[in-house]
Amino acid sequence: MIEKSILVVDDEAKILEIVSSYFEKEGFKIYQAVNGTLAMDIVKTRPIHCVVLDLMLPDIPGEKVCRQIRGFSRIPIIMLTAKVEEKDLLRGFCEGADDYLTKPFSPRELVTRVKALIRRSQGQAMREIFMLNQGKVTINTKTMEVRRDNAVLKLTPNESRILETLTANPGRIFSREDLIHFALGESYSGADRTMDTYIKNLRKKMEINYHEPRYLLTVHGLGYKFQWDE
Repeated sequence: MIEKSILVVDDEAKILEIVSSYFEKEGFKIYQAVNGTLAMDIVKTRPIHCVVLDLMLPDIPGEKVCRQIRGFSRIPIIMLTAKVEEKDLLRGFCEGADDYLTKPFSPRELVTRVKALIRRSQGQAMREIFMLNQGKVTINTKTMEVRRDNAVLKLTPNESRILETLTANPGRIFSREDLIHFALGESYSGADRTMDTYIKNLRKKMEINYHEPRYLLTVHGLGYKFQWDE
């Protein structure tokens, strides 16, 4: 069995010590970072299975660290935060966090949530074919071939890139700017609002009722997300 590695990012030595000891008792390998810069170095050079990320870091805000990780990795991220206002939590989820705990928190609950995130991410990684609308639409996330009633849908290159970005990060909220950056690249020169048209066209092709989408969802005031509902 491959040893699971956890990166704990917090500038409070006591939290690092307590959290690390709980994970070590459960058989995890622990990496520690006291700031965002060190955290990024570790994520890029070590086989990390989950990141426990404090939002109040001395050099880089935790939200920015989360956003940077999401630029190249789907590693599960759970936020530790003293902020309890809804807008602050939504901001963290917009940057790509998978879960959060507010301080003070139970280390045992943190371990339980991290285990669940790792199981979920491994389950998604093992699967390639997902079925929507009771199997009427299938998405092969490896080849990005999309079929409806067993007929291959004709997606434009940009539609395919957008769908790939969304399905690779289920539940993550992407702003129009995020989708342009991650799916279409810096060379894209269209207007932000063009993203609305891409999403609308994808819905028409994939949803049973594109006026009431079940998978390509709008999060009002924030952007778009994809959810599996099999």
